[in-house]
Amino acid sequence: MDSETPKRSLDEIRADIDSVDSELIHLLEKRVQLAREVGLVKGVSNKPYFTPERERQVYERLSLSASGLLNAQQITSIFREIISAARSAEKPMQIAYWGPEGTFSHMAAVQAFGRSVELQPVYNIREVFLAVERGQADYGVVPIENSIAGVVPETLDVFPHTDVKIVSETFLDVNHHLGSTADSLDQIERVYAGPQPAAQCRQWLRDHLPNASIVEVVPTSTSAIKAAQDPNGACIVNEVCLELYGLHALASHIQDVSGNRTRFVVLGYNEPSPSGSDKTSLMFKVRNRRGELYRILGCFVENEVNLTMIESRPDPRSTFQYVFYIDMEGHRNETSVMRAINDLRSVAIETIILGSYPSYDAGLQSL
Repeated sequence: MDSETPKRSLDEIRADIDSVDSELIHLLEKRVQLAREVGLVKGVSNKPYFTPERERQVYERLSLSASGLLNAQQITSIFREIISAARSAEKPMQIAYWGPEGTFSHMAAVQAFGRSVELQPVYNIREVFLAVERGQADYGVVPIENSIAGVVPETLDVFPHTDVKIVSETFLDVNHHLGSTADSLDQIERVYAGPQPAAQCRQWLRDHLPNASIVEVVPTSTSAIKAAQDPNGACIVNEVCLELYGLHALASHIQDVSGNRTRFVVLGYNEPSPSGSDKTSLMFKVRNRRGELYRILGCFVENEVNLTMIESRPDPRSTFQYVFYIDMEGHRNETSVMRAINDLRSVAIETIILGSYPSYDAGLQSL
């Protein structure tokens, strides 16, 4: 019992906290000054200001050096904002995302870059690509894959028309809530939702709102706007949208499967160096002959390269032709990946590398 008795007064403890806070400010300002020096070097050598491979190494090193009072997630969250502020001292950055404010893409952009950037909402996924292409934004953030609903075709279908590359990825836990101004589920006649959120909550909607019509609206925040204007309407949204548009949750965590995650990719032009845990994305076309896909997949089997995603989409440049998209473990500069890609090029009609970048795929890192 004696060991639990405070040895110092509250005022004494708070005085120490104030002292630590002042020291933190001094150290943070010193870090920003160092970042400015880095920015000068990068400007002279024309190196990118966003280096996700370096940031990943920082997060991992700090997590390993911590004593245990802070876990890895807490350390990453804290230093994401520190790095964001320091990066803005090197160069203010503009980040395009599929808006408006409150979308999951908005949340992913903050998670990827922190809050010390200028976030630019645009009208659709294609506009995110165009903003980067035209130099209106330094980088863009778009969804590419969901753990339940699968790939986002609107994203994949733009790659054949652009030279923009994937430079990083981030994963966002997707928790859906039924937002409304109504008092109860009995009042709901319409549910506004994007195709992916609706698919991810399909069974819940059947069980709890079987008579409500599902009105497709994109993106997520637009469905919140519709619901806010409809006394008999509701929407499937995230927590940010509930707050932004004055809605309350008639039901929380309505997704059919727990652990629902969406993978977002960062679009840009620089290629990160190997970080030790990387992913490479590419697209390719095959000849229309028997066993061709079998031969293609053999390029990766023979070189012991693990594929994490494969998807086919109609080629927008040809009639009844298809483009295959692949994600694989490893960086394009690694010997096994390099050999697999070279073998693929000898078989496929067309092979385009979409990027090699640090992976934050928890499943991949556990292999």
